[in-house]
Amino acid sequence: METWDALTARRNVRQYRPEPIAEADLRRILEAGWRAPSASNRQHRDFVVVTERDQLHRLATVWRGAQHIAGAAAAVALVVPETDDEHTRLIDQFDLGQAAFAILLAAADLGIGTGHSSVGDQDEARRILGVPAGHTVSYLIGVGHPADRPLRPIARPDRRPFDDVVHRGQWRAS
Repeated sequence: METWDALTARRNVRQYRPEPIAEADLRRILEAGWRAPSASNRQHRDFVVVTERDQLHRLATVWRGAQHIAGAAAAVALVVPETDDEHTRLIDQFDLGQAAFAILLAAADLGIGTGHSSVGDQDEARRILGVPAGHTVSYLIGVGHPADRPLRPIARPDRRPFDDVVHRGQWRAS
């Protein structure tokens, strides 16, 4: 897929076909996250990849919006060290956003669907994933082949009108 096609085809997928993701494809998706920009090249993030069915089912319980993780072929947990410094926390979360989007886009490029989730129960998420204390499991990304329809560029996305969102020079009321 071309980059623009991957951008316009990417959508949140919450239902997946049962087949696994090819190891080469999973590695490419993970490498996209690994290559994502990081402020001052600090690289404060780690990824935990889960493909074991029982572990995916348990991960689906850590947030009310994580149920789709149970049916995914894989899940990627995005982890950062805890910090009391607000500046560092904001930068780390921005870096995780960049890594997450790189993962989502790389998957879409391969025709593989993704759906993200927050994590509410940190203790349980750390226990399931073996993440040490002093780290936060910030997000989960379900990865799998879409059950409903293949990824294709979406001609009319369900978005606010472009001209209502993009302001040039200064904010203007819509």
